[in-house]
Amino acid sequence: MSVTMLDKLWDAHEILTNDEGASLLWVDRHLVHEGSHHAFAKLAERDLPVAAPELTFGVADHYAPTRHRDHVDNADVAKMLDRLSRNTDAHGIRLFGLRDPRQGIVHVIGPEQGITLPGLLINCGDSHTSTHGAFGALAFGIGATQVAHVLATQTIWQTRPRSMRITVEGALPKGVTAKDIALHWIAKLGTGGATGHAVEYAGSTIRALSMEGRMTLCNLSIEGGARFGMVAPDDTTFAYLDGRPFAPKDDAWDAAVQDWRALASDAGADFDREVRIDAGDIAPTVTWGTTPEQALPITGTVPDPDSFDGARVKAAREALDYMDLVPGQKLSDIAVDQVFLGSCTNARIEDLRAAAAILKGRRAKVPGIVSPGSMLVRAQAEREGLDRIFTDAGLDWVASGCSMCVGMNGDTVPAGNRCASSTNRNFRGRQGRGARTHIMSPVMVAAAAVTGHLTDAREFL
Repeated sequence: MSVTMLDKLWDAHEILTNDEGASLLWVDRHLVHEGSHHAFAKLAERDLPVAAPELTFGVADHYAPTRHRDHVDNADVAKMLDRLSRNTDAHGIRLFGLRDPRQGIVHVIGPEQGITLPGLLINCGDSHTSTHGAFGALAFGIGATQVAHVLATQTIWQTRPRSMRITVEGALPKGVTAKDIALHWIAKLGTGGATGHAVEYAGSTIRALSMEGRMTLCNLSIEGGARFGMVAPDDTTFAYLDGRPFAPKDDAWDAAVQDWRALASDAGADFDREVRIDAGDIAPTVTWGTTPEQALPITGTVPDPDSFDGARVKAAREALDYMDLVPGQKLSDIAVDQVFLGSCTNARIEDLRAAAAILKGRRAKVPGIVSPGSMLVRAQAEREGLDRIFTDAGLDWVASGCSMCVGMNGDTVPAGNRCASSTNRNFRGRQGRGARTHIMSPVMVAAAAVTGHLTDAREFL
């Protein structure tokens, strides 16, 4: 029988199934952050050790300040960071802490360090753990109780999702990125379009993406309702991982690559759902509402809520009210108050280079923050002079962390302000109470910074 990559990975990690059909799965990598303190507290209540500390990695990212790291002024943030340090130290867990030169967003440094590898099952108490699926890994976010279960047993109970393949064929038009692919399919299928499914991305367009692009695509799978996203590993994957600190070495590397090549779905494998997209139909895309499905090409206009069906009519009306927009308004006429370049979706070196190419020699009309995905990305960007391009444009060049994506560290959008953002979520208050967020690719954020309004980045390419 021909088998999907999902089934190959699932079967390789399944220890047993219960009477309800749930699988007990072995976890190869467990990533924890400041928000995991509840799980550590549950272990302490029962005087339990961490089952496999060598397979667990701690990262300071969600609350990590992007400025003034020598002294954390916010007492609550300092407490969260200290608690993570004490918990990882007590259990012998490796920590990429605030002052570690490798520190960064968990879904950036996992691949960067080679902790993320094809064929692994990876868990983290964060929904965008799906990012790691870009390497042909089984990667998904879990809740606080499940984090405690993984810490105590190195296993997790899960029900096997249905399989879904999104095939994208053809060359991407100029100025169109992986972010646009994701926003396009989510707008087409809706935020519940992949509910209950594991999405495998396939096709010539996907194969042509860099690993950075594939990570962006898998990261956003969650916003379309998917349990997680995946891309089969190939030579692009292996070239990215070769020589990474935690990747196999020498003969072990050669053996691993041979195994990893067999992870791809077999020819003729059946999927529960198939979706096909022509790359030529994808344009630079921005969100106009408060969910990722409320998105359109930048050349479009704000839609009339009455053009939708059922519950989407009410959702559109509420979104336009919150976003202070009117039907028929050109998306390119929408003024922004600030911009943000960062997040686990779009803060890798490829993203920064693309944004810098537009900002070079230009001044931003609005303020903004550029937060690299890791301190190693930051160092590389500075070696390439990208930091000077951003600061010369008038944007703030800060340290790594989740920053303004989630607004837990003090980097927020003031109430009523409109932000052009390279992040993954635009629901009410995501970037701060009353904040209005338009999500888009890094080049689109850079273009908005230059003009002060939503802008087709192709004008600058």
